[in-house]
This record gives sequence, C-alpha cells and structure tokens, in this order.
Amino acid sequence: MPLRAPLRPAAAGIAFMAMAAVPLSPAGAVPTAGGGAPLVIAHRGASRYAPENTLAAVDAAHHRGFLWVENDVQRTKDGKLIVLHDTTLSRTTDAEAVFPGRAPWRVRDFTAAEIARLDAGSWFGRRFAGERVPTLAAYLHRLDANGQRLLLEIKSPGTYPGIERDVVRELRRHGWLDRAHVRHRLVVQSFGVPCIRTFHGLVPQVRTGILGSPPLDRLAGYARFADEINPRMSTLSSRWIKAVHRLRGPHGRRLEIYAWDVNKNTAVRWARAQGIEGVVT
Repeated sequence: MPLRAPLRPAAAGIAFMAMAAVPLSPAGAVPTAGGGAPLVIAHRGASRYAPENTLAAVDAAHHRGFLWVENDVQRTKDGKLIVLHDTTLSRTTDAEAVFPGRAPWRVRDFTAAEIARLDAGSWFGRRFAGERVPTLAAYLHRLDANGQRLLLEIKSPGTYPGIERDVVRELRRHGWLDRAHVRHRLVVQSFGVPCIRTFHGLVPQVRTGILGSPPLDRLAGYARFADEINPRMSTLSSRWIKAVHRLRGPHGRRLEIYAWDVNKNTAVRWARAQGIEGVVT
C-alpha cells in the first residue's frame, strides 16, 4: 500500500564540500521551495574520485559525506542484475581485450561470470586496477554497510523485458523493501515511462521518478505513478518547474525535481532559487 506520509530523499540532505561556495542541504535539513538548499546526490557514486558505478565510487562518496548515490542497473545474459551505465562494456572495462571476438560487447550478451572477470577500474587510474563491475546485490550490501541511500536507475528497460520484476525481487531479497528502506533510503527512476508505471504497480509504496523533461500536457498523467520528474539541468525553465510543482504524486506530496548534469556553482544557485529539491552531480 502507498505510504500515508512518505518521506522524500531530501529529508536527509547532505553537504557537498566540493561545492562549498553554494550552501547546500546539511544533514537533517529539508529543502523547501523558494530558497531552501537542494540535496546533492553523487552521480554514479563519487565518479570524480573513483571509477563510476563501482564499489570504490560508493566508498568515495561515503568518505566525502554523500548520503545519497545514484546508479544504473542492467541485466546480464543469464539474468543477473549488475551496476553499469553504458549498454556496452567497452568504455569502462577491458572487455575488448578479454573478449576480442565479442564486439560490440553488449551487456546483454555476456554472463555475470564473464563480466566478473573484467577490470572496471584501470581506465580511471592505475590504483583502481582490478575493480570489478558490481552486482546489484553487492552494491546494496555496500550501501547498507556505509549507511547510504540509493537513487536507482533502471537502464534501457526496453532492452531487458521484465527487468522491473527482477529489480523488485532483488530489492526484496536484500531487505530493501522493508519500511525503513522504503521510507528513507530508496527511489527508483528510469527514462522509460512504461517501466516506471510497471514498477509502481508492483511496489506502489516505493518512491519513483521519471527521467527527462516531459511536455506540460503529460505531467498530470505521470503524476499518477511518479513522485519525481528528473530532467537534465539545461532543459529547465521557470514555467516548467512551476507546472511540475503544482501537481501531487501518488503519495500525496507535490511532485519534486532532481536535476542531473549539474556541473557549475551558478547552476546550483539557480536551482536553489527555483526551489528545485535536488541535483545529481
């Protein structure tokens, strides 16, 4: 059942020290429209300091005070869930060297055991050599160990029919659908609108978000199954932000906005002035 008074991720905001020139949400603060400091979420973990979407990036975020991290989840050939951004393995692993005859090295064409052989850290720096592509299970365990929270993106859902049920099953198996996680520590998002509609139908108590900047005439329909609309920062306008904030999501609270691809202090200042609840950076 939907929660009566769900807590938004911003209810446990953090300070992002690398952007100290712009006041952001300290621990325990709740951003408010019209001047509240936005929550900052670590994009693919602390991907400035460690290879993206790895356990090293989770730990780097933890060590730098990030309470929330964002990741990307895909499915292997044998049905296992892993954390990786690209739908191919070539950019962030040594798949081309290990499996030279397997171009274009799509995630869906490799088993979990094959992917576990790959080096997912050397491309970023020698000290990360041997870092692996984590399973979603390992990722969830590390977040729990660190006391962190998760903005989980279901990546390219059209490539993986039924992945919504797989994600629900994995979250449940590892304790992430209990009351504490659902109320305080988890949001699931995707660019795929049907994916989020399906996911909400499976576990309506979990907060969900739609990535992108949908037209104004679609927002009311999306508000029936999404708590957040999460666009690229460069696509935002004051009119669009106000239209989103006028609507209420499936848990009875106004729709929220967590903008991504935010890389400059000036953009964070603008986000704060517009009452945007959070930024992924």
